[in-house]
Amino acid sequence: MYKRMEPHDTRSILQRSGPHVVGALVLISGVGAAMLLTSPPRGEPIVLAEPANLRIHVAGEVLHPGVYELPFGSIVQDSIDAAGGFGKEASQDRINLAARLEDGQQVYVPEVSESVPLSSNPVGSSEKISINTASAPELERLSGIGPVLAQRIVEYREQKGPYQRLEDLLEVEGIGPSKLESLRDYVQVP
Repeated sequence: MYKRMEPHDTRSILQRSGPHVVGALVLISGVGAAMLLTSPPRGEPIVLAEPANLRIHVAGEVLHPGVYELPFGSIVQDSIDAAGGFGKEASQDRINLAARLEDGQQVYVPEVSESVPLSSNPVGSSEKISINTASAPELERLSGIGPVLAQRIVEYREQKGPYQRLEDLLEVEGIGPSKLESLRDYVQVP
């Protein structure tokens, strides 16, 4: 499913380009990761920094729950595929399959008959999390929010005071317009 460009392939392309290469953006097909490469001083080899793989805990109504290593840029659908797909009783419409994953995140697939409280899976719930009162572990339950980003959200409000509007989240490092839009239906600022 994912085709990864090998570092030696990229090196040879850039080395043939010569010393006039100032920088090149290399996209790894299917992964969504990008690396900015700059030309080294003459005679030095080009060293590529590969993006780290993500470790994702897939739990609930999947065929093979567990921790999976997925490529940088993976989405929730990729983690479910890695776990063998949905189980017979999976409530597929209660999770966002297109949400981007972060290292250390848990993807939980509830059963159709399962009542999912806000504290265990706010993404599947109609209730919203308050970004002014939620703890870091509660924020981590949001799709696309890992431990580091959850801590940044909490630290921001501790340092600058309560969030006044959802758009204030854009001031937190790691939250851009697309992540804000993916959170909009699941968080609130009361």
